[in-house]
Amino acid sequence: MVSKRHLSGPRFTAEAESASVPLYGFQPPVGTPYGLEVTTVEDFHADHDDWPWNPPRPGRATFHYLILVTEGELLHDVDHVTHTVTPGQWLWVRAGHVQCWHDPSTARGPFVLFEPEVLRADTARLLAPLTAHDAPAVLTPHPDDAPWLERTVAQLLDEHRALGRRPLDTHHALRCSLLETLLLRLAHAAGDPAPSATGGRSDTYDRFLDALELHFRELHRVDDYARLLGCSVRTLSRAARTATGEGARDIINERRLLEARRLFDHSGWTAPAVAAHLGFTDTANFGRFFRHHTGLAPAAYRARTRPMT
Repeated sequence: MVSKRHLSGPRFTAEAESASVPLYGFQPPVGTPYGLEVTTVEDFHADHDDWPWNPPRPGRATFHYLILVTEGELLHDVDHVTHTVTPGQWLWVRAGHVQCWHDPSTARGPFVLFEPEVLRADTARLLAPLTAHDAPAVLTPHPDDAPWLERTVAQLLDEHRALGRRPLDTHHALRCSLLETLLLRLAHAAGDPAPSATGGRSDTYDRFLDALELHFRELHRVDDYARLLGCSVRTLSRAARTATGEGARDIINERRLLEARRLFDHSGWTAPAVAAHLGFTDTANFGRFFRHHTGLAPAAYRARTRPMT
């Protein structure tokens, strides 16, 4: 059982404590309305004694969280990659990512947690490239935009702490408005979250990513997605290579591999269960796929990532 104490900081609730990587749902402190919580890294550290960084342990969250580092340095793992976040940079961990905290005691800065449903539908569409699973975890705003972003997140923190100053509906509307302002400014300040190697992201590629996120479990061939999008295989392949330097098939395989790793880490599923979930014809085919991309058999990967008991 993970030891936790909750005073004024955000709450994480483990929904699968027996899994190698638990799933954390969002539960703000009592009295805080709706799916948005704003604090600071230093308060979060002070309010949680030995969790979740002592010892570091991977987890998945059903919500987004966003940290601006203003002092010190923050190390944070996102989908098995360790990122170093320095003053002026933002860390954005998307809902569903496998993440792992390192001791944040040297870092300071605002810490925003929010459920996807907090965003209005029109705002969510504008932010889709930045909330996508493959968007970068660390964002470095242009120096001209950084002060505006800092002021906006400071206003959001101040309004969040002002519970009771205004009617509850007004208070929540202001928090949501400030959150959307912050995210839209961050999206603009950070530029294209997935810049192209030779041009810009095309509408075809963005629609491909949307379709892939919905159908990667059952659709595995490039022509499946070309047919779904109403374009030729050549058009889709060219759009993918222009945007990423990789072929569409590579991107499909990477998404399936990422989900396999997440399932092994989060749920402790067996290889046959993961293979069936991802649409492989049999466990042997899945094993070859997984070994080809990771260098490890599924059983060896699970043994390496599960905690020692």
